[in-house]
Amino acid sequence: MQGMKLLKKWLLRGAEGIMAAMLAAVFLTFVLQIFSRYVINRPIGWTLEVCLTLWLWLVFWGNAFVVRHREHVTFDVLYNAVRPRTRRIFALVGSAAIVVGLAVSFYPTWDFIDFLRIKKSAILKIPMRTVFSIYAIFMISAIVVYAWRFVMILRRGLPEETGPKETGKDNHEREAV
Repeated sequence: MQGMKLLKKWLLRGAEGIMAAMLAAVFLTFVLQIFSRYVINRPIGWTLEVCLTLWLWLVFWGNAFVVRHREHVTFDVLYNAVRPRTRRIFALVGSAAIVVGLAVSFYPTWDFIDFLRIKKSAILKIPMRTVFSIYAIFMISAIVVYAWRFVMILRRGLPEETGPKETGKDNHEREAV
């Protein structure tokens, strides 16, 4: 069990490192774009394409591997107003809906992403399948995470019901990563 926690920690740190590297690349590319446009008066065309592609990857990579369930924006007025048993039902239905919705839409989504292999980005000629493949990775991650959440809620109840949070993290969030 300790080895699994260590592996999970290393994977999370690696995902955070990749995300930080992408963010640094976006920033440096953006600074280069500003410098080339306003200082030397010679805009570089590829910088916009790199920024947009990296931003897309940042958003879906982060949500697939770094952002935990409790860190997402939620509209939970009704959820917080009901009894714990009803909250558990809401959480189970919500997790199941995410898993089913993403699973049902995965094949058509992947089919379209795969179709994009015939298109390339305007300047760098990156296959659009490569650009949008991060969405398929995000979908798989979300399916696994919310299926795991469903199972853990069935077994242990809601994370907030299983005791105090010593580390500040949910007791069984992101265990699937």
